[in-house]
Amino acid sequence: MPLAVSRRGRCALALAQAALLAGLVALNPAHADDEPLERVQVADPYLEMHTGAGRGYPVFHVAERHEWVEILLRHTDWFKVRTAGGKVGWVHRSQLETTLTAAGGNKTFRDVLLDDYLQRRVQMGGAWGRFDGEPMLKLWGGYRFSPVLGVEATIGQVQGVFSGTDFWHVNIVSEPWSDRRLSPTFGVGVGRFKNVPNASLVSARRTNANLANASLGVRYYLSDRFMLTADYSIYTAFVSDTRSTEYRAVTAGISFFF
Repeated sequence: MPLAVSRRGRCALALAQAALLAGLVALNPAHADDEPLERVQVADPYLEMHTGAGRGYPVFHVAERHEWVEILLRHTDWFKVRTAGGKVGWVHRSQLETTLTAAGGNKTFRDVLLDDYLQRRVQMGGAWGRFDGEPMLKLWGGYRFSPVLGVEATIGQVQGVFSGTDFWHVNIVSEPWSDRRLSPTFGVGVGRFKNVPNASLVSARRTNANLANASLGVRYYLSDRFMLTADYSIYTAFVSDTRSTEYRAVTAGISFFF
């Protein structure tokens, strides 16, 4: 009987160790020893291999057409590769894009600027535009929960001929194609709206109301930190229980992330 208990204990310990190992692997799935290296086939007459990651480094070897090379790592637009014969060197992205995958298709690489962008979480920006025909300025900051979903907080001001408007809102923003350099966005949110008429107007009253909005935008990545933005928004101010006012706005600006 004690022997049976001992065996059960060892089995339980082995299962616990296996579960712990599986958890560690799940937490670190990208370990270089756990994943097979990607292989591509040279389609051009040759593939130039440099001694370092830059055009200033000399070419010390060429891989010939139909030869297979393994991609070891990436540094900006340079890739460290290894030939079947064991030669290790650096190849520019432009040459690797002419190689073939194991399936026979051309190899493609995501823009390194987008790789940098998708790894960042906090963004800030500013934009200028028109709010129902009046000049508008807004500032915003955002946090990305994932590459396709984030939250943004915006404050804005409209300086009209007969009144001034201040507003703020918080939006949930979706960017379903965030891995493209030119990327559309969609957002919805709520906030507050305050309209202050000019003192010269007779019997004019201030308006302080809840605000809802929906927006459609586009982003274009300029560099590893900056991007251009443009959006079209519809704002609805709930002036009273029975009355609401709708506004439309178009803005363009620039933002940065870190």
